[in-house]
Amino acid sequence: MAVSIRLSRGGAKKRPYYKIVIANATAPRDGKYLEQVGTYNPILAKDDENRVRLIEDRVRYWLGVGAQPTDRVARLLDKAGIKERAATTNPNKAEPGKKAKDRAEEKADKQREAEEAAAAAAAAAAAPAEEAPAEEAATEESTEA
Repeated sequence: MAVSIRLSRGGAKKRPYYKIVIANATAPRDGKYLEQVGTYNPILAKDDENRVRLIEDRVRYWLGVGAQPTDRVARLLDKAGIKERAATTNPNKAEPGKKAKDRAEEKADKQREAEEAAAAAAAAAAAPAEEAPAEEAATEESTEA
């Protein structure tokens, strides 16, 4: 029989409250459990002592007989100093997804095209302006003579 240490949800909608329980791994999340070994209230401030309450000796007993904590419970146990949890690293965590990359690429292409069009328009506007003073100078010379 596989036994796990996990969270069982209670509380109202959008106001979660969890019991930390020892349950058969195949039992439903909020179903029958063997023993309650603590509580977790995520609504409270992180530095509040009532946020996580554990019955340490019972947790240590169940860990000793082979109960496996879920990832969230393992984090809570690590913070309480009961069981060490190896830190996990995700090198792609901050990297945007494929669709976001495609959107950014399209936006960069549009911006590049707009800049090229603006540069071409500026060059076209500057070229006739350079010719105009030469024409004016030529007309001034002919009127003086």
